[in-house]
Amino acid sequence: MKDDQDLSQTPTVRGRGFAGMDPARQRDIAREGGRAAHEKGTAHEFSPAEARAAGLKSRMNRIAREAAQQKEG
Repeated sequence: MKDDQDLSQTPTVRGRGFAGMDPARQRDIAREGGRAAHEKGTAHEFSPAEARAAGLKSRMNRIAREAAQQKEG
C-alpha cells in the first residue's frame, strides 16, 4: 500500500456467509428461524426453575473469575 493512500478508502474485508451479511439481514433471518421453531414446537422456553439455575451458574462463574483475577493481581 502506498503511503499517500487514505486508509478510509481501503475496502473493508467482510466475513463470508452469515457473518458477512448486513446486521439487519442477520436479525431478519434469526427472527424467521425463531418464529419457525416456535410454530414447529421445537423452540426451547426456560421454566422458572431453569432460569434460576442458569442465573446461579452465571453468578458463580463471575465470582470465580473475579476471585482468580484478584489472586493474579
